[in-house]
Amino acid sequence: MLSGKRPASAAPANKKGTSAKSGNSKKVDGAGRTETAKSSESPEDIEPAEMSLEEIESRIGSLIQADVISQLKSAVWKERLEGWLLFQLALPLDYLHYSTGYLINMGFIEAISLLKEQVEGLQDLDRSVEILVYLLCAIPGWNEKNVQVQQQVIEVITYLANSAAKFPKKCVVLCLLGISERVADMKTRAHAMKCLTAFSEAVGPGFVFERLYKIMKEHKNPKVLSEGLLWMVSAIEDFGVSHLKLKDLIEFCKDTGLQSSAAATRNATIKVLGGLHKFVGPDIKGFLTDVKPALLSALDVEYQKNPFEFLLTPNLVCLKFNGKCPHSRQFLLTPDLGTSTAPKKTVRASEPSSLSAGGLDGLPREDISVKITPTLLKSLESPDWKVRLESIEAVNKILEEANKRIQPTGTGELFGALRGRLYDSNKNLVMATLTTIGNVASAMGPGVEKASKGILSDILKCLSDNKKHMRESTLSALDAWNAAVHFDKMVPYITSALTDSKLGAEGRKDLFDWSSRQLSGLSEFPDAVHLLKPAATAMMDKSADVRKAADGCVTEILRVSGQEARLCIPSYQIEKNLRDIQGPALALILERVKPYGSFQELVEPSKGGSIGLASKTNTKVAKAASNGVTKHGNRTVTSRAIPAKGLKPDTMLPVQGISVQPQALLNVKDSNKEERERMVRRSKFEEPRIEQIQDLENDMMKYFREDLHRRLLSTDFKKQVDGLEMLQKALPSIGKEIIEVLDILLRWFVLQLCKSNTTCLLKVLEFLPELFDSLKGEAYSLTEAEAAIFLPCLAEKLGHNIEKVREKMRELTKQIVQVYSATKIYTYILDGLRSKNNRTRIECVDLVGFFIDHHGAEISGQLKSLQIVASLTAERDGEIRKAALNTLATGYKILGDDIWRYVGKLTDAQKSMLDDRFKWKVREMEKRGEGRPGEARAALRRSVREN
Repeated sequence: MLSGKRPASAAPANKKGTSAKSGNSKKVDGAGRTETAKSSESPEDIEPAEMSLEEIESRIGSLIQADVISQLKSAVWKERLEGWLLFQLALPLDYLHYSTGYLINMGFIEAISLLKEQVEGLQDLDRSVEILVYLLCAIPGWNEKNVQVQQQVIEVITYLANSAAKFPKKCVVLCLLGISERVADMKTRAHAMKCLTAFSEAVGPGFVFERLYKIMKEHKNPKVLSEGLLWMVSAIEDFGVSHLKLKDLIEFCKDTGLQSSAAATRNATIKVLGGLHKFVGPDIKGFLTDVKPALLSALDVEYQKNPFEFLLTPNLVCLKFNGKCPHSRQFLLTPDLGTSTAPKKTVRASEPSSLSAGGLDGLPREDISVKITPTLLKSLESPDWKVRLESIEAVNKILEEANKRIQPTGTGELFGALRGRLYDSNKNLVMATLTTIGNVASAMGPGVEKASKGILSDILKCLSDNKKHMRESTLSALDAWNAAVHFDKMVPYITSALTDSKLGAEGRKDLFDWSSRQLSGLSEFPDAVHLLKPAATAMMDKSADVRKAADGCVTEILRVSGQEARLCIPSYQIEKNLRDIQGPALALILERVKPYGSFQELVEPSKGGSIGLASKTNTKVAKAASNGVTKHGNRTVTSRAIPAKGLKPDTMLPVQGISVQPQALLNVKDSNKEERERMVRRSKFEEPRIEQIQDLENDMMKYFREDLHRRLLSTDFKKQVDGLEMLQKALPSIGKEIIEVLDILLRWFVLQLCKSNTTCLLKVLEFLPELFDSLKGEAYSLTEAEAAIFLPCLAEKLGHNIEKVREKMRELTKQIVQVYSATKIYTYILDGLRSKNNRTRIECVDLVGFFIDHHGAEISGQLKSLQIVASLTAERDGEIRKAALNTLATGYKILGDDIWRYVGKLTDAQKSMLDDRFKWKVREMEKRGEGRPGEARAALRRSVREN
């Protein structure tokens, strides 16, 4: 049998066709070979070797008698037909059906009987398939003119493709040109299309499509193209699109089918694209935007005939139900139950699916990372609003060029630049940015969740704007985001936004209404329980519109979080979301959950009395709520969470009444500090993302005593202050334990520095100096990870708008030198010089002067950073110029004329300003008797050389 490799003596087959003349000189090669075709197999396994008829006859051995082959080579068509009938009888008789009119005499029937007896013993068809196909392609060849002979040839090949356990791809290559030409002939079309379908079942439609593209494109007969496209329509209907490279198919349709001058070809191409629409949906339109309007109209009509039949349905993994729970958090494309879109035929060969490359719908996505150039990113930060607008429009153009289908690769910096534009002073640019972010989310699909680096929280902040147009743009961006990643991924961000006091009444109302609309389209959605706490709190809002919107949202939350959905929600999650609801809000929620037994059992007090959100009866709850007091077991807590009389703040029980067992304030056993720190990387400061806040909460619950972490994680700033006071009192005795959880504490401090509550912030700035004094007393130095957690935030927040806060942060930065190298702190201060906040840059410039003056020897190797300070003398803001000149004057005092080596290239105007300031500094030093500029440094150098 053939090995599938070319014989050493055979020359490479370069013929386009396989037509062969009768006679001993016939050869057969790879018909219609596509040289540029890509495949997972090597060319030797796919491209057939050239083989002469003599070699075929010698290899076919005793499979077919010599008389049969002789008849097949006959010039008389009736003899060839008889030969084909004899050949067919070498195959099982139950497959082929033919007319007995062709059996002309009894002698021929006797010959068939003899042949049958010899061939019926053939058991291993798989080993003979390849040589049989070679024979069929050689005699009488694909140039056979008799229709009946052609039909018999195609039937035999179809049988071989259907019956062989493994039909080689090289056999498909041998037959494909001839079969495609038979498709163009009305008399053999049905047989040929059936054969192509058999090939697709045997080797996969992807391979057959790929080989057909070149044949159909280059063939002179236009019917080969039009009828081939019609077969593709049926193949898509039979096999679906999971085995096809959709980008290649769409490009073939655009460049070849729709560009054809033949109306039949264009109509067939429109049917192909309509069939694709049924499986991949309206996103296919993005690849056809440059098609002529008349063709687009025809395509729209075809899309209506082939509506998208796939819906997003939940198909989650739930540990509680061993992965079979219907309430999953992943969303997969599954067929609509009302229609039948499952493939009608299956592929026997293992062929890679195209879904991995194109996403759930199989459509390709383009890598746009090369188009996100430094120039584009810099233009997005330009001081000229027109340049910024052009850059935003350039991003949209990139999406259009990519057919609105992009990969997440290399888009991190783009999202960072777009995040900055969400805070643009020009509101029109902010709205344009929101539209662009929505377009990016739609184009990127589910991958946008990880690539966007938490930009969703910044989008939600735009709802705080009092302009209706801005909020509408924000909601449109949320719609696009929801379509890309789905609502369950957005819930943590929405929960955080609804608790943000900066959001404003109109923003909260719009967000509640939007959330209600999303929930109304769902039947069950367990994650909705996370929205219950902010919604319940908002039911007591002073704005009637907010109360009404929150009430509607609570209704939807309870509806989609019914009994079956609640089975997937751990009880501690429900408790966590309900535990801080107090006073009248708690009473309202208890009344609302009455019809929902699934929640009622959780809010009723347990038999042991250790936990309970409600009083023993609804009457008592209502009565207590009317007085602003809620009873919890044997404890009474006011609606404002004020400790009961006689209880100190540090011994106050949690709202739920859980008894606090005597234990250490910090649990440092198995703290795994080194493992946590390995996850920290130094980076430019960003506001804490939702997932980071959740990780912080988990760590604090694990290592902090319950009453402490509940206070520190409370949304009530008074409780947070109480928690800090607990730490403050215990600080002298828990110094070593503090060190074990210092990274967690610093993350919590960062979170507070990013919030707007001044009372809590001042308490944090009161506690931090005591903390660093304690660390100094323990002879402890900050690790690189701890510094990377805290110092970027501190540097950025140095420019707080309250003077008192700025002073405390300034002194704190100077104090940290006691527990961390001045050289390393200095690098974080330099990062602050690049801040967008002018006050931050002013403070950081002043600190650069402080470090030069007090730690000059330590930072002597970093004096080139003075170039950054010198560049600020060209700023329009007078305060920044003044601070920069003062710092450079301090540098002149220490370095003398050597400072000119470090300030870089300056304009004449800048040099003039520096000269004036340096002269002033010389006079000041003379008045104070401080000597000449640079003398102290020169004396230090001499001392070092002498010693």
